[in-house]
Amino acid sequence: MENYAKLLARMKEIGHLSSAAAVLGWDQQCYMPPGGAPERAEQLALLGTLAHEKFTDESTGALLAAAEAEVALLDDGSDEKLTLRVLRRDYDQAVKIPASLVAELAKAEALGHEVWVQAREKSDFAHFAPTLEKILELSRQKAQYLGYEDHPYNALLDRYEPGATVAQVDRVFAELRGGLVELVAYIKTRPQVSDKPLRRGFPEQGQRTFAEAVIAKMGFDFDRGRQDKAVHPFCTSFGKDDVRITTRYETDWLPAALMGTIHETGHALYEQGFQEKDTNTPLGGAVSLGIHESQSRLWENIVGRSRAFWDIHYGELQLTFPGALDDVSVNDFYRAINKVEPSFIRVEADEATYCLHVMLRYEIEKRMVAGELAVADVPGAWNALMEEYLGVTPDSDANGCLQDVHWSSGLFGYFPTYALGTMLASQLYDKATGDNPQIKTDLNKGEFASLLAWLRTNVHAPGRRYLPAELVERVCGEPAQSRSYLKYLNDKFRAIYE
Repeated sequence: MENYAKLLARMKEIGHLSSAAAVLGWDQQCYMPPGGAPERAEQLALLGTLAHEKFTDESTGALLAAAEAEVALLDDGSDEKLTLRVLRRDYDQAVKIPASLVAELAKAEALGHEVWVQAREKSDFAHFAPTLEKILELSRQKAQYLGYEDHPYNALLDRYEPGATVAQVDRVFAELRGGLVELVAYIKTRPQVSDKPLRRGFPEQGQRTFAEAVIAKMGFDFDRGRQDKAVHPFCTSFGKDDVRITTRYETDWLPAALMGTIHETGHALYEQGFQEKDTNTPLGGAVSLGIHESQSRLWENIVGRSRAFWDIHYGELQLTFPGALDDVSVNDFYRAINKVEPSFIRVEADEATYCLHVMLRYEIEKRMVAGELAVADVPGAWNALMEEYLGVTPDSDANGCLQDVHWSSGLFGYFPTYALGTMLASQLYDKATGDNPQIKTDLNKGEFASLLAWLRTNVHAPGRRYLPAELVERVCGEPAQSRSYLKYLNDKFRAIYE
């Protein structure tokens, strides 16, 4: 299969170009001085253009067609057939987008990040608005080039959650919203939990030491990964053997870094879990960001916020911060870290209200992409939906529409995957513990290997062999559903707020 081999060699080269761009992006958010943004924008634009042009070149299309002919008689489930299915889908989408638009977007996003950081620091949406206008317009152009049915947002959503549509997301969110609103309304009738133990002084170094010890136990391989600081936590990968996570520290709010680190480690475990044979091939990557998010939310919430987790690790936390928590029982700490209260910041939201934050963002960016909401009107629309969904109104742009990095990076279509993944985390956990009841026993002892092994086999190892809906069906024996998530939330929080 000469053409197939040549095609994989070409994809390896394109993958290296993309990885080099990812390194520059990671450096920009972690270490680059702000003044380096213009030059960094040029560098990222060049690498993005080179990768795009190399992939969309006519010779790549010819190799792809020739390789498809070579493997035509193989089983549809063979790695070769699955690889070419992925490549055909990627190629047919990529050739629709002009290289000039790829370069312009890369440049605007690199510059946009620095403008967003400045605007967030000053809590000044007007400072960011012109940049957002430009990135939004370029994203609309991308949607037009890609083509879509029913709604332009479908073209952008499909980039992050292949096969998903606005109609499907609207239906799922409508089902989920009712259950969440009912639970939050019940909790409001109960005596509130105190989270004061989480607001004491926790030095940054202690937070880092404790969190990194935890994620090492979870399975994060520090020989193939590292953690750094960033304005907005994220995970990025330059290959399965070089996975980077970031976090941010607040000395008077312990969960910010602690739960953020566990969350990003869930992403990192997925990236470190692809099969060795898939390295530098189209199969060696995440199938979707919804599946990606299911991994981070499973580890952060179902594991990291569980009573079993803190029964094991609370003593270690107390030793890390001598005197800070001596008067707080493990039960009070467990309740504190699971306090339900509508708040401004999505990444610090509790489990019961988190998806309402995501739905709010989805509604706003869907309207922006459709041209139904002007950029200048975003703060007002944001605050109105915060009041409608969560019963709170942000006191500043920084605590409102400027809190997330995504729009400055052109990630329109990304937000729904946070809620889809959160919902799927419970469904996967139910399936994992049903397949292997020992997982719960192990978690009660502070042992994570059996859970990670199940995820490695069923979620990580397949890589991009299947579309998201196909993977869920193969693993769970049913399509994605919300009942597991709603049952998990009700069982947990009705007990906490009994």
